[in-house]
Amino acid sequence: MYSSTAVVTGGAGFLGSHLCDKLLEKNFKVICVDNLSTGNTDNISHLSGNDNFSFIKHDVTNYIFIPGEVDYILHFASPASPIDYLKLPIQTLKVGSLGTHKALGLAKEKKATFLLASTSEVYGDPKIHPQSEDYWGNVNPIGPRGVYDEAKRFAEALTMAYHRYHGIDTRIVRIFNTYGPRMRPDDGRALPTFIGQALKGEDITVFGDGSQTRSFCYVSDLIDGIYKLLMSKETDPVNIGNPDEITVKEFADEVIQVTGSKSKIVFEQLPIDDPKVRQPSIEKARKILGWEPIVDRKKGLEKTIKYFVGLSKS
Repeated sequence: MYSSTAVVTGGAGFLGSHLCDKLLEKNFKVICVDNLSTGNTDNISHLSGNDNFSFIKHDVTNYIFIPGEVDYILHFASPASPIDYLKLPIQTLKVGSLGTHKALGLAKEKKATFLLASTSEVYGDPKIHPQSEDYWGNVNPIGPRGVYDEAKRFAEALTMAYHRYHGIDTRIVRIFNTYGPRMRPDDGRALPTFIGQALKGEDITVFGDGSQTRSFCYVSDLIDGIYKLLMSKETDPVNIGNPDEITVKEFADEVIQVTGSKSKIVFEQLPIDDPKVRQPSIEKARKILGWEPIVDRKKGLEKTIKYFVGLSKS
């Protein structure tokens, strides 16, 4: 018997689908809402026979109607990789603004707890390192990445307004680079791109000189942190990510090593406003949630590569 009902917007996406799995594992009834603009039903097909799971194809920038009681709303709907939000700039802005507004309206109507999936991109190209939750960020609102960065910053502001004005019980998670099975090979981010190129024996394309840094968190660690945040009473933003920082060039070398590829690294021009550094401060998550990542990057990479190999064979 299920204990609570949760609505997951963007639930057919990479992170959303793993979140659906986690909530079902915790005996929730889960309603997945996704318009499939970047999500894919393949990510949730294994849940089709589960009586506690249902899927609604719907664009959350329009009014969201869910009958019956709802205890939790987790708003994960949004294009989340540069290739997607540069291709869908207006949809990205709309889902961060109108979509968040509609999801918060549902939380208000149902008296439900609301969790917003925000991003480390609210920090922009940061002037402080590592990034902690009290840093306000360095974002170019009119640059090409601004459509995603500002959509998420607005979503955070709207979430806090609903919390303060309407008394909604809210959570905000700032998600740092995450990887694992169900990532799209063509989503344009460094990790799936590098793995795809290495598996095909193609040149690996590194932007800039490869000295910019990223911090990669395996998906199971991230989902565990999000669940702990949902169950907490913390209403201010919390970083969830892995502070194990690596340069993009070092990471490309690591992918070549783990895949056993003969790929060479080639360098291309750095995209506009690409962050030079990215590393979460997770002291708040450690202290408040008792959470920290446990999956070693090499182990996580091996699992992710296995998934990509399986995709290429199917």
